[in-house]
Amino acid sequence: MPDGYAAGLEELLRRVSEGTVPVAAALESLRRLPFSDLGFARVDNHRGLRQGMVEFVYAPGKTRAQLLAIVEAQLDHDESSVVVTRVAGTDAVAIRALAQTRGLETTWRERPGLLAIPRSVPEARGRLLILTAGTSDLPVAEEAETVATLLGAGVRVIADVGVAGLHRLLAEQDEIEQADAIVVVAGMDAALASVVGGLARVPVIACPTSVGYGASFGGLSALLAMLSSCTPGVAVVGIDDGVGAGTVGALIARGRG
Repeated sequence: MPDGYAAGLEELLRRVSEGTVPVAAALESLRRLPFSDLGFARVDNHRGLRQGMVEFVYAPGKTRAQLLAIVEAQLDHDESSVVVTRVAGTDAVAIRALAQTRGLETTWRERPGLLAIPRSVPEARGRLLILTAGTSDLPVAEEAETVATLLGAGVRVIADVGVAGLHRLLAEQDEIEQADAIVVVAGMDAALASVVGGLARVPVIACPTSVGYGASFGGLSALLAMLSSCTPGVAVVGIDDGVGAGTVGALIARGRG
């Protein structure tokens, strides 16, 4: 615990005991105060309290020792789920071993490289529907599904309903009508987002993927197509951003509370 945080917390508790700071005001201060300073990272220990959000650790560019130290700090000082994204399998093994020493279970999604340590997961509320244009889009959809589930949304994934065979999508009209929010994961021409946006009465979060060939430019064409959608109600996250899509989708589907 950094000295600045310890001193600030001690002063806050002293003032509460003296009655000069109301308990409600102290709680509000605690929502903003603490983090663990590891030198190479400042781990936000109270994101769960402040936002009701899990803490995400982006693995690329970090050593295994750094990843383990960050995850350990989160386990020591926070009660929310820990999610490590785009992590290599060998590093995931080490993180899972750390979780096991704490008696904690893990969720490993190999294709997107996502490792989660679920803790204090809210009871599922709302209906988030995740649609993929093709089977190749499933890794990004799995990332969105896992994140949304940890945030407490009820989630269903329906794969391979792209515009090359619209009858496959229309067969899921009931699911579209019952959803509180929809995530559309699509690469190539990414036309599925506009089509779903034209059918749904709820927000559609469009997530472009790097799936495609020819002029797909690593997902750039899908991103631009989604941004250029003529359908109101379609919002767009970044290329292959299952974390962002799942987070926004869960927040909308669950509602405030």
